[in-house]
Amino acid sequence: MTKDVLIEIGLEELPARFVDDAENQLLTKTGKWLNDSRIPYTSIVSFSTPRRLAVLIKDVAEEQTSLEEEVKGPALKIAQDEEGNWTKAAAGFTRGQGKTVDDIYTKDVKGTTYIIVKKQIIGKPTHELLPQFSQIITSIQFKKNMRWAEQSLRYARPIRWIAALFGQDIIPFEVAGVRTDNHTYGHRFLGGMTTLFAPDEYEQALEDQYVIANPEKRRQMIADGLKKAEAEHGFRIPEDDELLNEVCNLVEYPTVFVGSFDESYLTLPSDVLITSMKEHQRYFPVESNEGELLPFFVGVRNGDDYALNTVVRGNEKVLRARLSDARFFYEEDQKQPIDYYLEKLERIVFQEKLGTIGDKVKRVTVITDQLTQWLNLNEEARSNTLRAAKICKFDLPTNMVDEFTNLQGIIGEIYALNAGEKQATARAVAEHWMPVQSDGKLPETVEGAVVSIADKLDTIVGCISAGLVPSGSQDPYALRRQATGVLKILKTYNWNVTVESLLELAELQYKDLNADLSEKEKSRNEIEQFFSHRITYLLKESAIQPDVIQAVLYNGIGVVPYLAAKAENLSHERNNPEFKPVQEALVRVLNLAAKTDLLTVSREAFETESEQKLYETYLTVKDDYKRANNNQEADTALGQLGKLSLPIHDFFDHNMVMTDVEKVRDNRLALLNNIAVLIYDYADLSAIEWKQHF
Repeated sequence: MTKDVLIEIGLEELPARFVDDAENQLLTKTGKWLNDSRIPYTSIVSFSTPRRLAVLIKDVAEEQTSLEEEVKGPALKIAQDEEGNWTKAAAGFTRGQGKTVDDIYTKDVKGTTYIIVKKQIIGKPTHELLPQFSQIITSIQFKKNMRWAEQSLRYARPIRWIAALFGQDIIPFEVAGVRTDNHTYGHRFLGGMTTLFAPDEYEQALEDQYVIANPEKRRQMIADGLKKAEAEHGFRIPEDDELLNEVCNLVEYPTVFVGSFDESYLTLPSDVLITSMKEHQRYFPVESNEGELLPFFVGVRNGDDYALNTVVRGNEKVLRARLSDARFFYEEDQKQPIDYYLEKLERIVFQEKLGTIGDKVKRVTVITDQLTQWLNLNEEARSNTLRAAKICKFDLPTNMVDEFTNLQGIIGEIYALNAGEKQATARAVAEHWMPVQSDGKLPETVEGAVVSIADKLDTIVGCISAGLVPSGSQDPYALRRQATGVLKILKTYNWNVTVESLLELAELQYKDLNADLSEKEKSRNEIEQFFSHRITYLLKESAIQPDVIQAVLYNGIGVVPYLAAKAENLSHERNNPEFKPVQEALVRVLNLAAKTDLLTVSREAFETESEQKLYETYLTVKDDYKRANNNQEADTALGQLGKLSLPIHDFFDHNMVMTDVEKVRDNRLALLNNIAVLIYDYADLSAIEWKQHF
């Protein structure tokens, strides 16, 4: 016999950004708990709205699966005496397992014989286990939590009801002072309390109370409403999955409506209009078929279509006030020159230990200046980049950015163009914020990429030097995202600049922050380790194996695109049987070279032709390798090392390295150590688990 199970957590309205993750956690944790508890079922369906998280589990067995397992007792030599009789140890072991010595059998485990008994664990009735579900509810994690009343539980929002059914029976438990029941609650204004008599009634019962519990169904209702609006009005609504998903998690019963605003507001920059609609009101902007913004918007009401015209007029009034403010801010901002806002930056604190944003801009400009020289930018590009660095933050004190924070950079570009700045400079002001997410868009111009790196390096090095090291999920300055952005930009633009030189350049701007040399050294180690973790993360995303990553990071990060190329090359070769002789030769050299630090090689000390041949090959390979290495040709550089393979094998076949003759032994070790230095320059090949060995 089986029964369905329903668990619903009723809450105060959750922030939209919390809903999907919380639903996924509930679904995943439920499945894991059922499997770990040996409770058979056929499927789990999850539900979510701003006011509820729920799971419906189909065909749950009424009894936990019984389990038979082997229990290992003491070693046989302890369990039996010299005459072959069972000892007290054996008798005590079996008694503790509810067995007798007659149930004993033996098994060898890693060369030792142990006594074993089979123990059957009888499954418990499922209704006795289901109250443990309270632990799943309390284990759900949110980015921000709160406490309420006298409760000790920290949760995103207060829990108001819990519906929990096993068939028709209520599953008894309590969370945060709320006891389970068979009641659920519909739409806050259109619905009411309803009683559930069976779990499979849940979805329809809520729909009768104006709640669409299935988020996919709710999302589709909104998408269909948007398409209908497009067809009826002849305009186009740009696809925006992020906004669609957010709106879906803001409503329980969606109804799409169309509103309008005065055409005069179209004189504002389109980014300002779109942000006013999307970020503040969660409206969908509307375009013509040619891509021009139109004086309409599409919204989603949390309710039915009753008195929808009144709702439309109310939303139009709210948007009109928003756009009126935006126009005022825009016009007021234009009355002041860029220098006016740059002067304001001198009074805005960036971070207590790191000075003002004005101070930050000065540091960014110095880093940018040096980076443009390293990259050999032409005079025009260098001039545009330096100007962009100097004004990159000027829009932060503007009225517009103060009102619409996420327009930082975008407004900077618009205002810079209005002030007569060059297109490349203005574009770099916008792009220096990129990427705004770990997987976000990167700067498309060299000018923007350079200032972006300079700005992010300053933030990362400054914050870590000031003791603001990210820990766990805490990263208030988004240092992880910014470091990822630096590394991605360096790789995308294929820039021949080492990460270590960039860090040193940024650290020079903070030479007075930590006077203590030990503190400076500690900060440097933390910064390098921080970037090492970030590049490791990126390489893993590119399907590079951990041992290969460890190998290529032997000498630090260096030039990011070259590091990535070496990692991809070794990742391929570790599975290539034809590379086996090369790998064996090079790794054997590394293993023996670890026995010495000698580097001076004497031709006079050679005793065999194979020694001489290996040395001559090494000298040739060394020059060719360095040429390929300087050109960052990962495949060619490894190929040059591969040329040492046959001479190395021949050397080991005809020479005893650890001979008793000290002069000969030291000379051979020195030769191998020179070759090892060359290999380590590429990667620590001994760190790689070469697949062809298994």
